[in-house]
Parts: sequence; structure tokens; C-alpha cells
Amino acid sequence: MHHSTASRPSDVANPAESAGWRATVGAYVSLTKPRIIELLLVTTVPTMFLAQGGLPSLALMLHTLCGGALAAASANVFNCYIDRDIDELMVRTRKRPMVTGAISGRAALTFGTALGVAALLWLGLGANWLSSLLAGAAILLYVVFYTLILKRRTSQNIVWGGVAGCMPVLIGWSAVAGRLDWAPVALFGVVFFWTPPHYWPLSMKFRKDYANAGVPMLPVVASDRRVAGEMIAYTVAMIACSLVLVPLSTLGWVYGISAVALGAWFLADCVTLLRRTVDPSRGKPKAMRVFHASITYLTLLSLAVVVDVLLPF
Repeated sequence: MHHSTASRPSDVANPAESAGWRATVGAYVSLTKPRIIELLLVTTVPTMFLAQGGLPSLALMLHTLCGGALAAASANVFNCYIDRDIDELMVRTRKRPMVTGAISGRAALTFGTALGVAALLWLGLGANWLSSLLAGAAILLYVVFYTLILKRRTSQNIVWGGVAGCMPVLIGWSAVAGRLDWAPVALFGVVFFWTPPHYWPLSMKFRKDYANAGVPMLPVVASDRRVAGEMIAYTVAMIACSLVLVPLSTLGWVYGISAVALGAWFLADCVTLLRRTVDPSRGKPKAMRVFHASITYLTLLSLAVVVDVLLPF
């Protein structure tokens, strides 16, 4: 019986090689953090519609989205390389390819650099060089400003580091308009103030992970009550920016009503979280509910921009 299985090595080798190849591709893809890229692109599309005042050229949209995705992927790969030591200490991240050794440091740096160069050339040649420059700035902000300088040093890391996540708005606008205006600055403000109430609930859930890794996320160094209070302050500023966008752009009542309704809904979720941290008898604080609500808020607000722009009246 043993001889019969050993005499046909090719039958075993091919599936193993195929599985190995798939695992390697999967490891490289996971380094780019695709789910984060998805969220970044959600803000790029509506900004392009707004800049165009209608449906932008599909080729330009494709170029901008691909270039933006490549830039974000590049930044995420460098982030995984730099953070491999703390990722090893966190349950949530200890299976990342840089920690398991599935991808070497040199391979990751080469991959990240290639993605970055491809992003800048793709945007420069497919859209314009202002978009390319902004994408380069986004990569530097995320890798140097957030990952290398802020993340391990201050509880305000995600606030200022979040600037990198706001850049797709500017990239999308400049790709269409070839310049920047006040409208994308207001949208930039929406994403900037949205980031803390989006990310801090996740940090609340994984507080022990961040504490073990020595990363001073606000929920690690401050009480839940203070975190929830600050989330409300940022949410109010976010809603203000979403409303300021109306006089700064061509958007009308559909977007205006949506911005008010969505803002009120998300703010209510943040207030509920604060009430429950202050008085546990109201129920268990559900931080992840706010995290998921933040994604719904940004997606629906983006959709409202597109619908308003495309309406014939």
C-alpha cells in the first residue's frame, strides 16, 4: 500500500504547488489590507461626481480608482512591515504574513515600493500629476507621519494620522477638476472628523491588544466615558462639515436632508454609547455597533452625493 502512493509523486506535488502558490498570492493581498482600501474608494467616487457635476468619464474614474487603490495598498504594505513587531503581540494581527514569516521583510519592501511607483505613474499618466502628487503625499503621511511618528507615541495618533485617509477626497476632485476647491476641503473635513468615532470603537474592543503592544490608543489610556465624549465632539464637527458642503457646492435638498438625517442617526448612536458608559444600568456599551454604524454613515452619505448630483432637478 505504501509503495503504490509513493510511486506517483506527481499526483501529490501539483495540488501542493497550487496550494502554495495560492497561499503566497493570498499573503501578498492581505498585506495590502483590501477592506481598508474599499472604504477609501467609497469617498473617491462621489467626490468625482461632484467635481464633474454629473457622471465623470468612466476611463478617468477607472484610472483614479486603480491609482488610489495602488497608493493605499503601498501604504498598507509599508505599515505591515514597520508594525510587524507589535503585530506579533496582538491577537488581532498575529497572523499577518509579516509575523508568520510567509513574506520576508525584503519582499514586502520591494512589493510596497513597486505598488507606490505604479500608483504615482498610473495617476500621473491616467489622470493628472496633481492627483499623483496628492497620492504620494497620502503614502508619506500614512507611513511616516502616522505609522513611524505618531502611532506609538500619542493617544491622538489616529486623529492626525487620519489625514492620510482623507486624501482620496482631494485625489478624486483633482483628477476631474485639475485643481482643488473649497468643496473637497469640506469633504476632507467630514472624513477627518469621522475617523476618530470610526476607529476608537474598534480600539475599545481590542483595548488589551493595544495595551499589550504598547500602542497608546485613546481607549487604552483614557476612560470609556472620555472616549465616548470625544467621539460625540468629533461627530458634531463631522456633521457641521457635511452641512457646510451645501453652500460650497451645487448640492441641493436631497443631499441636505440626507446629511441631517444620517448625522442625527450616527450622533444618537454615539450618545447612547456615552450614556451606557456613564450608567451601566442602561445596558452594556456596544462600541462595535458604533463602528459598523460609522461605515454605514459614510457609505450612505457618499451615495446621497451621487444621487443629488445625478438628479435632473
